Amino acid sequence: MNKNNSMENPNSVLAQFKKLIGQKLDKTPSMAGNWLGGTLLEIENGFIKVSYTITPAMCNPAKILHGGVASLMMDDVIGMANFATGSEYLMTSINLNVDFLSSVKIGEKVEVSAKLVRSGANLNHWDAVITNDSGKLVAKASSNMIKTHLKLSELGF
Repeated sequence: MNKNNSMENPNSVLAQFKKLIGQKLDKTPSMAGNWLGGTLLEIENGFIKVSYTITPAMCNPAKILHGGVASLMMDDVIGMANFATGSEYLMTSINLNVDFLSSVKIGEKVEVSAKLVRSGANLNHWDAVITNDSGKLVAKASSNMIKTHLKLSELGF
C-alpha cells in the first residue's frame, strides 16, 4: 500500500485498498494481520470482508480455531476498515467484545466482515462477524475505535 500523502485525500486510502481486492494481505502495516494472511474480498466506506484459511498455527490443542486468533481476525479487519475511512488521526481499539458461537477446523475457510455502525467525532463503533463456508456464524464482535492525538501523516501514512 502506498503510504505517501494518502491522508491528503481520504478517498485515496479507500482507492488503495480497492486495488488489493483479491490479493493476499501480507504486506500491510499490521504484522499480526500479515501473519493471518487473509485475502481481501470487498471493501467500501464503512464495510470490509476478508477470507482466511484456518492453519494449524491458528488452532488450539483441539485443532479448532483459537478464540484469540478469531478475536485477532475481527480486530484486524475492523482496524483496516476503520483506516480506510480516511481519518486524519490514528484510531485505536478501546474494547473488543467477542462471542464464540461455533467452531472451525484446520483447512476450513472463513469470512470476516465488519460494518461501521456509528461514526462520531472521536469514536467509531463497529460490528464484525466470522462465518464459515456454509454461512454459519462462528463468532461475532463489537468494538469501539477512539481517535488519538497522533496524526497519521506524522507516522508516515
